Amino acid sequence: MEDRDIIELYFARDEKAIVETARRYKAYCFAVAHNVLGNREDAEECVNDSYMGAWNTIPPQRPANLRAYLGKIVRNAALKKWRSRNTAKRGGELALAYEELAECLPSVEDCPAQSLEATELTRCINAFISTLKDGERRLFVGRYWYFYSVADLAKSLGISQSNAKVSLHRLREKLRTVLEKEGYVI
Repeated sequence: MEDRDIIELYFARDEKAIVETARRYKAYCFAVAHNVLGNREDAEECVNDSYMGAWNTIPPQRPANLRAYLGKIVRNAALKKWRSRNTAKRGGELALAYEELAECLPSVEDCPAQSLEATELTRCINAFISTLKDGERRLFVGRYWYFYSVADLAKSLGISQSNAKVSLHRLREKLRTVLEKEGYVI
């Protein structure tokens, strides 16, 4: 079943929409959640929660890309679960990725109009990502959106871990430069 047909099932409030969503995107959603959480049971729970999230938001939303829409829902659910699980302790790929990226992003305290500033910051980061070559984009998004380990990214891209680490460092520096030119205080 195609995405547009699945979306129509959501609009018709047909429970088959969830069945078809799971059939088509369960593995993808699980991978996204598992990369954040590193725990099978928690990842499966987030995947199931994401189906309910889709059910509750479609309609009124009509996603242009169902895969990306579900990915965002499951990623946000996984991040929420990770935060609640790790309020007292930090660890894993998620913490490492956040620490790496923190050195080139403005802090919240430096952004008085937070929601407008966050929207503009998102626009700047998306514009930066759109300028990257395919391999660089896959490396950056894989690390900082999907939270893949450097080892997994290096293997999937056919490069050494050392090369991946150096490339990520250079990409963060490029992002820092772009954001500073846009007036962000890093």
